[in-house]
Amino acid sequence: IHVGENESAKYWLSILNELKNRGVQDILILCADGLTGIKEAIAAAFPKTEYQRCIVHQVRNTLKYVSEKDRKAFAVDLKTIYHASSEEKGQEALERVNQKWAPKYPGALRSWAKNWDALSPIFKFSPDVRRGFESLLARHKT
Repeated sequence: IHVGENESAKYWLSILNELKNRGVQDILILCADGLTGIKEAIAAAFPKTEYQRCIVHQVRNTLKYVSEKDRKAFAVDLKTIYHASSEEKGQEALERVNQKWAPKYPGALRSWAKNWDALSPIFKFSPDVRRGFESLLARHKT
């Protein structure tokens, strides 16, 4: 367990370096929400690691901007983005969802476009690996 006064690249780098000291040689993918400094720390400690922004947190944060009556339909449309068969198809789905909902919720999808580089690494993996991620995401409660 690590307790820090604030999140920063220096803080996360110390944790990642501790993992190295315990024998971790590389990390394939690190999934986290928008932790301050995490991307920089990963690049320094494990340069080959893919940083994947947590889709569960991304969806939850997006739905905060959507009225209760539209949330279910909006969430179904969001799935077309992260369930797409490729990054290109995911971007196309993002554009379709944005065109549909932007008139009513103009800022709701802004962070998807802004953070696409951290949301899209999942598309680099095979369908089997992605199904594994989906299984883990389905269990994610916080």
